[in-house]
Amino acid sequence: MVKIRLRRIGQKKAPYYRIVVADSRVSMNSKMIEEIGTYDPLKNPAEIQLNEEAAKKWIANGAQPTPTVSNILKKAGVIK
Repeated sequence: MVKIRLRRIGQKKAPYYRIVVADSRVSMNSKMIEEIGTYDPLKNPAEIQLNEEAAKKWIANGAQPTPTVSNILKKAGVIK
């Protein structure tokens, strides 16, 4: 199953995430299929950079976003 999830790349106490499309059977920080955006929760408001076309394409092809990524996609206006 393909999931859209967060991949942490930030340092200790300074989280920064990439929004990636990956197989759900592999570990969190291993091989990914495609990177579709970034998420910085430390900025006020949280900064989201997203390739909306790629996100819509993957959702249409059956990729399931995790609950956190689902909230991010709703804020970005990709899903309702």
